[in-house]
Amino acid sequence: MKYLHTMVRVSDIEDSLRFYRDGLGLVEARRTENEKGRYTLVFLHAPGDESAQVELTYNWDPENYSGGRNFGHLAYRVDDIYALCQHLMDMGYTIHRPPRDGHMAFVKSPDGISVELLQDGHLDPSEPWASMPNTGTW
Repeated sequence: MKYLHTMVRVSDIEDSLRFYRDGLGLVEARRTENEKGRYTLVFLHAPGDESAQVELTYNWDPENYSGGRNFGHLAYRVDDIYALCQHLMDMGYTIHRPPRDGHMAFVKSPDGISVELLQDGHLDPSEPWASMPNTGTW
């Protein structure tokens, strides 16, 4: 058995690419547009790790995603959790669970998908993160 990908339904492909690609730094591996099926698929992966991908599925006809169409979270190991959280905040995203411990943070995509960020190794607690409260849900 081999893990292939996780599929996330998104309501706006450009907003989602801004978050996943421009914010998190994921790399677009491939894109499929299916006019007959009226959807676009975009596969992304972490730099240097094409084996674990996230598939963004954009259905061209509007749909409300709730209930059983939701799931827990995506998780990515990162080189510098403080720098990435600052970058995401500078882009206007809320860090819902700041990396107070130098190890773990949560942020949400434009569609409310929780993304867990885990520090590769461990960083000492540092301000402003160490005293920053949680915001909303994560």
